[in-house]
Amino acid sequence: MATYVLIPGAASSPWYWHLLEAELRGRGHDVVAVDLPCDDDSAGLAEYADTVVDAIGDRTSLILVAHSFGGFTAPLVCDRVPVDLLVMLQAQIPAPGEAPGQWWANTGYEQARREQDERDGRNPDDDTALFHHDTPPELAAEAEKHTRTQSATPFMEPWPLAAWPDVPTKFLLSRDDRFFPAEYMRRIVRERLGITPDELPGDHCPMLGHPTELADHLEAYRTGA
Repeated sequence: MATYVLIPGAASSPWYWHLLEAELRGRGHDVVAVDLPCDDDSAGLAEYADTVVDAIGDRTSLILVAHSFGGFTAPLVCDRVPVDLLVMLQAQIPAPGEAPGQWWANTGYEQARREQDERDGRNPDDDTALFHHDTPPELAAEAEKHTRTQSATPFMEPWPLAAWPDVPTKFLLSRDDRFFPAEYMRRIVRERLGITPDELPGDHCPMLGHPTELADHLEAYRTGA
């Protein structure tokens, strides 16, 4: 049995993981869906990492799954507790000394998004089409109820690690994501982690649109299949 530790993105709650959590529990694993203090202006990256470590407690056989902005927190946890595997799920990959607020310009995000928006012909005010176009409509509507306020505090602080932690790392890319376009993310993964990402279908939140396939990928990583 493994312990899957699920770290959400910005402005997100543990609800986003509920379908994947059910899949993993059904396969006999323990699951910790972390509730980060995203709406607390006193909480920065260190406090986010503290929250994850506290939620883990004395559990072992840890597999961390970090989504989106959770990519800035998960490596900090790996630097503090023994982790068997880190899975970055369409996650931001930090560089040493880089504040999350700098990540966008440093990675060329604006141009990538502009080009993606032109391809999609998306109404710029339609957040559902941006984040949840591949999510079942009833889940996309429910997701709006679980969006939380996101404090700017953790975006201001330099990422404190001098290097990526010495933990086996995989990257799972959502190839239909309009928020983090696929080709843009492939380049960042190659440049910053030196690996080729694995891919699955889905928008920015594949844990809602493709929970079974996502669980299959995680289990294949766990078993080395």
